[in-house]
Amino acid sequence: MDLKPSATAVSMNAVPPYGHVIINAKWRGSTLVQNFKGRVKTIFEDELGVVDLHLSNRSCVLYVSESDLVAGNDYKRKIVRFRNSNSKLSGIVIVEKTCLSEQYFSGLQKFVVLELGLTLLPVASPAEAAQLIEQMVHGESKESPFRKKSMSRLLDPVVLNLVQKIPGVGKVKAMALLKKFCSIYEISNASVKELEPVVGQAAAQQIWGFFHNQFS
Repeated sequence: MDLKPSATAVSMNAVPPYGHVIINAKWRGSTLVQNFKGRVKTIFEDELGVVDLHLSNRSCVLYVSESDLVAGNDYKRKIVRFRNSNSKLSGIVIVEKTCLSEQYFSGLQKFVVLELGLTLLPVASPAEAAQLIEQMVHGESKESPFRKKSMSRLLDPVVLNLVQKIPGVGKVKAMALLKKFCSIYEISNASVKELEPVVGQAAAQQIWGFFHNQFS
């Protein structure tokens, strides 16, 4: 696979093999990559432009760190370039929502979801981000349609912890959501009507609102 024709060609056309992720070379040696611990195979690429990761399910990821949020509004211009350069792909923004950056999260969520129409997934640390990316790489790939998803993988403590951070979701509802939707990414794209049979009307509204409006 030729990975270096141009920044545009890489991010639009190159699809990593199942279990692999194409990752911007600037992340080489980072805490994020170290937390993959070999569970995700990385292909480093110098010409991904604004894209940070390209997944095997034809999704592109932009990672907004705690320091990006605290430093100012430069990240907004980066997100706009990310959206504009990947109009044919599924754009996902992963953001570090920590004690330090939480005050900025509501504004970012409104900007990313309402104004740009992208999916926003919050994590507390690079370790949680690595777990989420691993889940998307292994659980969302369309290249292996007969591959059964293991509930032991889905109910990993780290994944459960991520889902329980959604307002209105405790451990029981988190397990029910993962059993039904298989991944945090699928939960984030589920409609209120799809969520209601699993968690009830009130929780369904809270979950949908968490991913689709300005409320943090």
